[in-house]
Amino acid sequence: MPTAAKIPDIPYLPNDPQEYRPAIGLIGCGAISKEHLAAYRSAGYRVEALCDLDLAAATARRDAFYPQATLYRDADELLHRKEIEVVDIATHPLIRSELIEQSLLAGKHVLSQKPFVLDLELGRRLVDLAAAQQVQLAVNQNGRWAPHFHYLRSAVQMGLIGEVQSVQMAVHWDHNWIAGTEFEQVRHVILYDFAIHWFDLLCCFFADRQARQVFASFSRSGHQRAKPALLGQAMVEYDCAQASLFFNGNTRHGPLDTTVIVGSEGTLRSRGPNLNRQQVTLSRGQTVIEPKLEGSWFPGGFHGTMGELLCAIEENREPQNSAKNNLHSLALCFAAVASAESGQAVQPGSVMQLPDCGLETL
Repeated sequence: MPTAAKIPDIPYLPNDPQEYRPAIGLIGCGAISKEHLAAYRSAGYRVEALCDLDLAAATARRDAFYPQATLYRDADELLHRKEIEVVDIATHPLIRSELIEQSLLAGKHVLSQKPFVLDLELGRRLVDLAAAQQVQLAVNQNGRWAPHFHYLRSAVQMGLIGEVQSVQMAVHWDHNWIAGTEFEQVRHVILYDFAIHWFDLLCCFFADRQARQVFASFSRSGHQRAKPALLGQAMVEYDCAQASLFFNGNTRHGPLDTTVIVGSEGTLRSRGPNLNRQQVTLSRGQTVIEPKLEGSWFPGGFHGTMGELLCAIEENREPQNSAKNNLHSLALCFAAVASAESGQAVQPGSVMQLPDCGLETL
């Protein structure tokens, strides 16, 4: 364990492979794809093909980011291109798993938008298929590479605060932007569509420690414009540790995002008005460090997820954001949604499928 006087540098920026620069194909050119492409262009990654049933959407993305890329309406045509080694799948959830399977069978490494499946058993089968095909399957849990969250993750992994005893995360922001959009049809737009990043981060902070149970609830907030409930919370119990998540998506004034991680040897904190502007603090004994972090979640987090996959391929190892690893995050998220529906505590892993959230609209 490093002493307080000898705290090493803590990595928080995305990593890039030393030499590996494969041809990448993007399937799904919806709104979020601009963050993918902006990150890849900034990193110098090679996107050679774009695919979307809406060819106009693919054309717009090509013209804005990769003018030399080939356009497709049929994913099979893209997957038949031998020079495409990595496929980024950014379609809506209900067709995502089928495209993942097709890509793996075509021998492609895959980065899937989150969640990569809505059924844990299907997720395990896809993990096994990737192993059988000797390719990597990773998930675009881009929140892990937001600068402040990456710093916190790295500090915990390096053992700088000892054993984690508690995690408290609270987000107050205005999510009413979904009013009038298809996201209004997602019943658990907070605990599922938004909070899935925070459930994933909890699994990172607690590493191999399994949650015993989660109790969650959700509610509409007074005077909110959006239809679905914008208040959500979850309490997660571990052996000798606890975590709490709180979300208020109807914060019209004074937005605030905070994280506190207390360990046996130190404490980590982050605080800021939004997810891109955060001040991090590491406290160990009398030593307090407040680094000035560079970068931002959008689009830096998307650079981080693809960069980690490419590094893993180059180094012949499992990526940190592997689908196998992500199954634990999905189990926790699914259990929280089930708890919010039943009003009872739920054991993660006991709920194999995400309860109906209105995802057929996305």
